[in-house]
Amino acid sequence: MHRMLGFCLAIVFVMSFLGVGCAADQTKPAVERSSLVTAKATVEALNLENRLITLKGPKGDVVTFRVDESVKNLPQVKVGDQVVAKYYESVAVRIAKPGESLATETSGLSSAKPGEMPEAVAARQVTVTASVEAIDKQAPSITLKGPEGNVVTVIVRDPKNLEKVKVGDNLAITYTEAVAISVERAEK
Repeated sequence: MHRMLGFCLAIVFVMSFLGVGCAADQTKPAVERSSLVTAKATVEALNLENRLITLKGPKGDVVTFRVDESVKNLPQVKVGDQVVAKYYESVAVRIAKPGESLATETSGLSSAKPGEMPEAVAARQVTVTASVEAIDKQAPSITLKGPEGNVVTVIVRDPKNLEKVKVGDNLAITYTEAVAISVERAEK
């Protein structure tokens, strides 16, 4: 039931966090929001035999965890190197064309080649069409029905956007997320 999970994730994210908006032009998103968060930590200790790494964050917090066997080239990492994690997410919402029905989920993963510093990129995109079942301008909230019949009611961040949709409209919602993790040599 990945589609159902994707639908719920996309709807909750769009509606409760960003708000929803739609436009008369059905070819481009009326709401398109994205964010990128970058975090860095310094390698404090490394136990290659047990695949344990200890990282120190920018606020001084220290965490040790086991590195999965799927992480290639761990021996390339040295104490003092920087682990950089970047998380990206975006949402696009538009009124779907009449008869348009979407329910797709795609994902991908790539990692470092042998001999390179460890790195990996994973991405996922979920697109669904949800029908507007009810609008409550007092709450303000909107009730949407997903492609598998699941129904969710969520609070809308910007009540003005409720004026742009009506019961019976179909919304095409695309949620994209990606994470990239890399190791950079310590500056000398």
